[in-house]
This record gives sequence, structure tokens and C-alpha cells, in this order.
Amino acid sequence: MKHFRLALITVAILAAGKANAQQAPVNAGNTMDINGKLWASLWQQKAAEYRALCFQAYNIAHLRVDQAVLKHSTKSKVIITDIDETLLDNSPNAVSQAMQGKNYEQAAWLNWTSKAAADTVPGAPSFLKYAAKKGITIYYITNRSEAERTSTLKNLQKYGFPNADDAHLLLRANTSSKEDRRQQVMKDHEVIMLLGDNLADFSALFDHKTVAERLQNTEAEAAKFGDKFIILPNADYGDWESSLYDYKYNLTPEQKELILRRALRGE
Repeated sequence: MKHFRLALITVAILAAGKANAQQAPVNAGNTMDINGKLWASLWQQKAAEYRALCFQAYNIAHLRVDQAVLKHSTKSKVIITDIDETLLDNSPNAVSQAMQGKNYEQAAWLNWTSKAAADTVPGAPSFLKYAAKKGITIYYITNRSEAERTSTLKNLQKYGFPNADDAHLLLRANTSSKEDRRQQVMKDHEVIMLLGDNLADFSALFDHKTVAERLQNTEAEAAKFGDKFIILPNADYGDWESSLYDYKYNLTPEQKELILRRALRGE
């Protein structure tokens, strides 16, 4: 009987281990870029510090709006804003991909955005509603595709974002650069502020630049951050990551791993 009980316990332990292995993320031993997505998403979803940084950015934006409305202008005042990780939180998609040992995939992204299920970045809805009450129009410039127009508007409208309509949503056309679309808005309006999580959301000065150029140009534009440029935290993705890979999007996980390890600085 004693040996029989021991055998049952052994079987139970093995069965439990198998069940846990099936539930564990398949990327458990994967490369830095995949595991990094999980860590960054965990911070975005659970860290009070992340929320504090978002509130800080939008609190500063409130002050800039109050200052802007006191100044006379012959043109109507507008705010240009990015959407993803600036207004909408897409970390669930990053988590889902990483749990499968995958990075960004267009098909998975389109499936996610089609649900219009993204939550908001802390502070975003209340700020833009405040700006709208002050008579400021909102333009949304995003690199989402035309195929995502309906679901994007639905997601924005769900939270009452102002001017969430076709006329104020400028999607990606032939290029990822947002400069032409910004200039289109600036032509007839006074842009008092730009909101984004990626430096290219603010100026062509940051389009497709190397790591060194991005750092150098940020130093040169330092006075604009917290003034005309309001930046939101995003440790998950962006040109900060792409520039490390020289914008080569077809690298293997092993090639990315080598680049990331070489980029790190220790003692």
C-alpha cells in the first residue's frame, strides 16, 4: 500500500508539472526582444510610476493649453496627437504576441485593432476633452492604415475623444513619416501642441534617424519638450528600438539578440 501511495503521488506531481508547462509562456527561453516586450508591458499595465508619468505629461499639457488660449491668433488653435500609446493602450496585443514567442505581426495587429478594445492611456481622455472645451480642435495623425479607420474611430468614440471623425483622422498613406500630414494641418491652423510617444510624432528631424542622431537632435530640441512637445512613455516599441536595428525589420531573433547585447553598457 505504501508503494502504491508513493506511485500515485509521483504520477500526480508529473501531471501537475505537465499542466503547468502547457500553461507557461512558450517564450520562456526566448530572446531579449521577446522577453523585453513582456517586461515592458508588465510595467505599462501594473506600475504606478507609468501612470504617474502619463499624468505628469497631461498635467503639463493642461498648463500649456491655459497659456495658449490667452494668446490671440488669426488662425484656429489645434492640437495634433498620435494615437497608439499616446491615447490608446495596446499592451494586451504585445503580451499576447510575446506569450506565443512572437514580436509584432501585422495580421495579429489588425485583428487586435478591429476589436476596438484598447483602453486609454491615463489622463488622455480628460485632457483632450478639457482642450476641446477651451475651443481647441483635435487632429489625430496616426500610422494606422485605412483598413483600420472604422475600428479606430469606434475605439476613440467609445471614450468620448473630441473630433473623433473622418475629417480629423489622418491615417498613413504612402509613407510612415507624419511630416506631410502635419504640414497639411499647419497650413490653415495654429498648432499649439503635439502629443506622442515617439519622437517622429513631433518633427521630421527625428524621421528614420540613427541612435546617435536621435540623441543629438533631442539635445538640440530640448527646450520644446514640456512646451510644444508633450511626450508619453513607451518602453515597448518605437523608433528607439528600430534605430538599434538600423530599421532592418527582417532580422532574425538571433541577429536582434546580438545587436541588443552589444548595445548594452555595463560596469
